Amino acid sequence: MKKYFVYLVMALTAVTFNACGDDDPVTEEPGTEQPGTPDAPAENPDEPDNPDNPDAPSGGSRILVAYFSWGGTTQRMAQQIVTLTGADLFRIEPATPYPEDYTECTEVALEERDTDARPAIKEEVGNWSGYDTVFIGCPVWWHTAPMIICTFAEGYDFAGKTVVPFCTYASTYRDETLARIVELTSGAEAHLDGLGLTGGRLNDESNVENWLREIGIIE
Repeated sequence: MKKYFVYLVMALTAVTFNACGDDDPVTEEPGTEQPGTPDAPAENPDEPDNPDNPDAPSGGSRILVAYFSWGGTTQRMAQQIVTLTGADLFRIEPATPYPEDYTECTEVALEERDTDARPAIKEEVGNWSGYDTVFIGCPVWWHTAPMIICTFAEGYDFAGKTVVPFCTYASTYRDETLARIVELTSGAEAHLDGLGLTGGRLNDESNVENWLREIGIIE
């Protein structure tokens, strides 16, 4: 009997650990889910696969992929979109970096949400008027989009543009986060159906490809 109890505890621990993505440290209340390894994510956010500088769009595309990523998971999704569409890439980077420590990051994120903060962004999008379609992506933080997404959305005029939301998440609040991005960009001409993926589902790149086909971005 004791042996079975040990196996049960081990199984539950594995499920809890695997449910959490690197880029989603605060989907649930602290302690509900254990973080991954935020100090050593699978991808280095400062070294994206796209050789172009993510903070300075090239202006060669009418599509922009703007994203905020803490641990690298949302960045992976953004890069997949860029690879399939040829879009320009812009990393929404805070002027004051978020803590690398999981617990400290949850505390900062919660305080920003509860105070309706607007954290400053390090760089601005170049040639904003040249983009017709703007993808906006982020992880789920405290049941919604991080407050830096509010800063980004309120800093630009979306009139005449099509907005496409996307997000990464550990287990819940995907739809709420996608809806929040739509709400923040209500001045856009149109919104296409967004997509939220867990880190595990990002391993199958056909998930992003099929979505882009369904919404008519690629053929």
